[in-house]
Amino acid sequence: MQKAVVAILVVFLGFWMFTDPSGLADAAQSAGGGLWTWTQDLFRALIDFLGEL
Repeated sequence: MQKAVVAILVVFLGFWMFTDPSGLADAAQSAGGGLWTWTQDLFRALIDFLGEL
């Protein structure tokens, strides 16, 4: 089951890359930016928590 899901995901991303490469790039950029923001918030919260100890 897991191999089928991975295969479908790879086929979907490959199709998206060939049909709309700029859309895929925009989606990847926004996802990366969101992940980076979340990581910064996590570390700020961790630093604040440890500072309160």
